[in-house]
Amino acid sequence: MHYAIIAAGEGSRLVQEGVQLPKPLVDLDGRPMIKRLIDMMLGCNAESLSIIVNEQMTDVRSYLEGLSLDIPFHLTVKSTPSSMHSFYEVSRTFPSCGKFVLTTVDTIFLEEDFRSYVNAFAESDDADGYMGVTTFIDDEKPLYIDVDEPSMTIKAFRDKPWDGVRYISGGIYGLTPPALGILDRCLAEGTSRMRNYQRALVDGGLKLKAFPFSKIIDVDHAGDIETAQRFIAMGK
Repeated sequence: MHYAIIAAGEGSRLVQEGVQLPKPLVDLDGRPMIKRLIDMMLGCNAESLSIIVNEQMTDVRSYLEGLSLDIPFHLTVKSTPSSMHSFYEVSRTFPSCGKFVLTTVDTIFLEEDFRSYVNAFAESDDADGYMGVTTFIDDEKPLYIDVDEPSMTIKAFRDKPWDGVRYISGGIYGLTPPALGILDRCLAEGTSRMRNYQRALVDGGLKLKAFPFSKIIDVDHAGDIETAQRFIAMGK
């Protein structure tokens, strides 16, 4: 499995709320959150790892350049206008074949959930992608997932909830090479935002499945750090 981490956001809300460290270097369990993600990916049969950081994150860049990894490691340093653009830039380092899992650096989940997700995606031969989803909603603008149960096939991505909605996107994307062709098309057409790219995947005929995590937390505010630390500690 190939992996990628988007860590190119500015983390401006954390700075405004008094957090001095760059978001990827914030300690969650004795490790910076980005190292925690890297360790989980290395523990899930990583064939390669790609990470993008913005040009202002000199401390994060230095930290990553100081790591010694036993797999091919590609570090892209570029400021981008959105996560979708960051995905495009980091995808240039992906191999031409094989499955890959992409997540943002501030998406916090339990290691056992992630391992189960990766194993399910690796063993699947009937889906173009596996999206991590959760029933835990603490995002300010969640992306709701319309799922056909019990197959867990994703029918649509919606901005607003409806009666009976269960899942939202967790920001964990397991995809295959055909998804990169749609990404190229989205960029060419001026599409922005990851949620619109996900809609384009469905519209493009790709078969996506939802994989539930017990809980997924986004670290957007200073208070989210303590919430994530408690969540990780309780999940051990």
